[in-house]
Formats: sequence, C-alpha cells, structure tokens
Amino acid sequence: MLDGRWRTDFERAMRPVGSSLHRSGVSADHLTLLGIGMSFLAAVAIGNGALRAGVLLLALTAFPDVLDGAVAKASGTASSRGAFFDSVADRLTDALLLGGVAWYLAGTGSHIVVLPMAVLGASMLISYERAKAESLGFNARGGIMERAERLVALGIGLLFDSLLVPVLWVMLALTLFTAVQRFDRVWRQAANAPVPVPLGMRWRSRRVARSRPTARAWRQRARTRRS
Repeated sequence: MLDGRWRTDFERAMRPVGSSLHRSGVSADHLTLLGIGMSFLAAVAIGNGALRAGVLLLALTAFPDVLDGAVAKASGTASSRGAFFDSVADRLTDALLLGGVAWYLAGTGSHIVVLPMAVLGASMLISYERAKAESLGFNARGGIMERAERLVALGIGLLFDSLLVPVLWVMLALTLFTAVQRFDRVWRQAANAPVPVPLGMRWRSRRVARSRPTARAWRQRARTRRS
C-alpha cells in the first residue's frame, strides 16, 4: 500500500541524491550491501534487548533500500540483475530483523518466540505470490500489509516494547489477509486469461499448417496430369 503510493514519489525526490552518490563512486550494489549490513546490526541490537538502538538502525536500513534505485537510475545501470539482487536483499533483511525479534523474545522467556517466525513465513508467502504471478504475466502488487507497512509496524512495536507482541499478532493477521488478497487478485486475472496451448499441440499444428500447401500442390499436379 505505502510502496505503491509513496515509493515512486520518494525515489523521484531522491534522484539528485542518487546522482551525487553516483558521482562520488557509490554504486547501487554498494547501497544494497550497506542495507544488509545495517539490518544485521539492527538484528543484533534487537536480540540483545537494545530495542531503541534497533529502531534507529531499522530506520537507517530504509535509506539504502530507497537510494539504491535512485543511484541505479542516475548511473544508467538499472537492470534485471540489480532488481533481482535488491529483491533477494529485501528477503534477507526481513529474515534478519524478525530473527532478531525471535532472539529477543527467546531471551525474555516468552512462549511465543515462534510468532515472529510465523510473520516471516507469511511475508515470504506474499513475496512468492507476487514473484510467481509476475512470471506468469499477472499483477499481484498491493495489499494492506506490504513490506513498508511491516517495517513501520515493527518499528512501532520495538519503540514501545509493551506493544511488541500485540503488534506481531496484528502483523501476522494482516500479512495473511494480504496473501488472500493477492491470491484472489491473481485468481481473477487467470480466470479471464486465454488458455495456453500445450507445446506439443502447437508443434503438431505447425506441422499440419506446413503440410497443407504441399498437399494442395500434389492435388493440383494430379489434376494437371489427368487433363
């Protein structure tokens, strides 16, 4: 939801910064790696109970995630390879942050240490839905709890530690609801899409199409000989 409404405008506003970083020798891959490093530090801070420091590092993690696209566009190096690397880095960042939360809950003796792992699993599910849908030519973007919303919600839960567990429950419920939203959206698109022709049938139809002119030619020759 926030990704669709604000990310494009924010990236456009960051283009001058991206151009400056490009001129200074910073590449989009450098920023992606920096974001992974920041998320690792945030996970360590959260796991050790330094939740305020974790919130700060979580906020700082968002800047490389946005600036890498601005740098790639400024340098003219935006590519499928970069998009793939950025997507994998996002999944790794999610795993590190929620792993840090699980580490923290385990240290407090909580019996719901599996809760952040459930949120991670639901997050991976909606990411897979989008990736698979796009590979089939469908659009699965959108939903009430995309990555930006999850990071904001997690930051609120870490800032007010008494709300951490309730926030995780809300994240889990809304992420699963987003999975249902995306499934329904792609299901409707697929229902209206033309049925793909199997490869074997396409090959046979091409052979028949190619053989028809030859058959006509032979029949024409036979008529000519008779006459």
